[in-house]
Amino acid sequence: MTAVAGTGRMRHMTSPGPHHAMARAFAARFAIVGCVLGASASAQIPQYTAPAIRQLTARTLRVWQVPEASQGVAADLRHFYAIDNTVLAKYEIATGKRAGRWQGPRNGLIRHMNSCLVADGRLRCANSNYSLTPMGSSVEIFDPASMRHVDSHSLGMLDEGSLTWFDRYRTGWIAGFAHYDGTGGVPFKDHRFSSVVTFDAEWRRTGGWLLPSSVLERMAPYAASGGAVGPDGWLYLLGHDRPELYVVARPSMGPTLIHVATIAVEAEGQAFAWAQDGSRTVFTIDRAKRLVRTIAIPAVSAADPDASLKFR
Repeated sequence: MTAVAGTGRMRHMTSPGPHHAMARAFAARFAIVGCVLGASASAQIPQYTAPAIRQLTARTLRVWQVPEASQGVAADLRHFYAIDNTVLAKYEIATGKRAGRWQGPRNGLIRHMNSCLVADGRLRCANSNYSLTPMGSSVEIFDPASMRHVDSHSLGMLDEGSLTWFDRYRTGWIAGFAHYDGTGGVPFKDHRFSSVVTFDAEWRRTGGWLLPSSVLERMAPYAASGGAVGPDGWLYLLGHDRPELYVVARPSMGPTLIHVATIAVEAEGQAFAWAQDGSRTVFTIDRAKRLVRTIAIPAVSAADPDASLKFR
């Protein structure tokens, strides 16, 4: 008998009987069996292994001495365009002679043109306010015939980071955004936050991917300075300074690009352009020597074609 507080009454308290003890024993036994089976099932699920990364080597074809070759190069069928922050210089491919030039004031409204794309009769350039923060970006548009600035599309401040390159993708755009560990970066996002983003024709975001760790490690502490979809449909990326071209694919599932191949090239990173004659030739720069080179890129195939999807 047990007294119930404040009532003056007594209440019978019964101790657990043998049936209760047996139920607890069975529950404990089933819990142990469940844990063992769960651990066994987990042990049978294999860990993900990324596809093998092919290692290839490119071959240099031609070289031009170009004083404006500091940030990158674009190209059409007859000309290439050297990029140097606030300067664009147009050169004849056949002769290497300069055929036009645009120049803006240093640290002006156009501060850091990083790469350009010739398409639809326009020379479009990725511009940012690097090395300032907060990061702001714009697309600056030029007439390649007259080398006049004709339009501007401001992207403003984006969480994605600083615009470094873009290319045509479906009916819109695919673009690279950079974060940096040091100068030009922000303390709460390092180079690992660099990414590839897709937009519609009006620059409204439609999707995007993370860069694979194997590429980020090689680009650190910077990001991709150049990027373009190749004639084979893979996406090619150049970092800030390493002589390596990274080939990546769309994943069949998930948010991270797949590293297909690394190609050794005679280029110190920066922005590049595919030749517009349909060949496997790229225009690259050597910023230390102020050179523009054309380089033949070897054919690339994916180790796991089912998981590695092309962009075109």
